[in-house]
Amino acid sequence: MAMFGARVDVKTYLDRVHQEIDRLDHAEIEALADAIYRRYLSRRFVYIIGNGGSGANASHFCEDLGKSTVLDFETQQRLKVLSLTDNTPYILAWGNDTSYDRIFSEQLKNFGEPGDLLIAISGSGNSPNIIRAVEWSKQHGIETFGVTGFSGGKLREIADQCLHCPLDDMGMVESLHLIAFHYVLDDVHGRINGLKNKPVKA
Repeated sequence: MAMFGARVDVKTYLDRVHQEIDRLDHAEIEALADAIYRRYLSRRFVYIIGNGGSGANASHFCEDLGKSTVLDFETQQRLKVLSLTDNTPYILAWGNDTSYDRIFSEQLKNFGEPGDLLIAISGSGNSPNIIRAVEWSKQHGIETFGVTGFSGGKLREIADQCLHCPLDDMGMVESLHLIAFHYVLDDVHGRINGLKNKPVKA
């Protein structure tokens, strides 16, 4: 796990971040927004998972999508979104009694239904609990969207779609993910609230 900022000054670091932002695939970001908006239209659930910094991003993205897509707090249809990283007692029980590899897949067995969406965030793309959750979801009719860095690992290979940041600095990868998530939030908010007229891609 490279730490680019440990060897360079702040200008060099931020210049590199700017370069990496320019390398992001716009179509992949748009595809994530489309996948989420389709669940709003169909009233299906969006689940988000990740470990460490990716877990923090999962929580942040979930909170943004759940609250910041709403203008009318009383009557507006809500996006159904859950971060499975935030169910701490559940995670501890499965991790302690079975294995950490099961902490997300076992929750999905309780909540997941065909037509739902799983957003799986893993910088390396190889976190065993992420891979297990994606594999289970694919077997049970849940669309999977990977969010990766580095080479993308196994997650990039098996997810139905993927937003990939092809660089080998975990902190920078997590920052780029969050930048993309904030655009996705804005885009979904705009479509839900009639601020953006944009066709839904299949």
